[in-house]
Amino acid sequence: MNKEIVTLIALQEIDSELAQFDRQIEERQQEIENRKQSILKKEAAIEDRKGKIVDLEQKQKEINATHDEAAVRIKDRQNKIMQVQTSREHQALLKEIEDNKKLLKETEEQLLVIMEEAERLKKEIGELENLCKGEKELLAEESDKVKEAIALITGKKEKVAKKRDKLAGELQAGVLKRYNMLLQKRAGLAVVQAIDGVCQGCFMTTPPQQFNEIRKGDKMNLCPSCQRILYYLEPELEAASA
Repeated sequence: MNKEIVTLIALQEIDSELAQFDRQIEERQQEIENRKQSILKKEAAIEDRKGKIVDLEQKQKEINATHDEAAVRIKDRQNKIMQVQTSREHQALLKEIEDNKKLLKETEEQLLVIMEEAERLKKEIGELENLCKGEKELLAEESDKVKEAIALITGKKEKVAKKRDKLAGELQAGVLKRYNMLLQKRAGLAVVQAIDGVCQGCFMTTPPQQFNEIRKGDKMNLCPSCQRILYYLEPELEAASA
């Protein structure tokens, strides 16, 4: 296998390692983001419940006003009933009194429902606030740990990146340009093995004649399907590298 292909294989291994560092950093950052989103979600739920309590309080005022008006009407009609002269007027006042008594009962039931609902919402708010407090404390602790972990990963990545720069400098400009382009277009995998004539990048079969050339390893060969750079390892060499 010529030196250029060996260098490309080594470069691919380094870039795969760098990509792994990036994934590790992204995963740790995502952990923090997930915690932040969880807190924001709970804070939004708290505000939603507070808004519902405000609406209930307004509704409670309106029902209280209706309740008080019904009580006043009952008292007023009870006073008037002693002064009426006819049976018709008496019956009309009795009906008004009965209707307002029903209204009193209805408003009392409505007020009870509102009070129970408000208590339930306040309890939920308290539980959510406690959860938020705990999650914020965990977030502060986790943030410090994640910063340390990312700093450690970044340090390792920088060392590997220096090796990458040195290795990339050994390739011809045109070859490096092609490699970098493939790396970007093919999800970080530009150089792959051909095993039994099958590209391990796209898993398409290469023509028999081309596979023979790949096995010789004396020049660069590209997969006719995905254009990745192909190489071949003898089974014993592959087992040793694994």
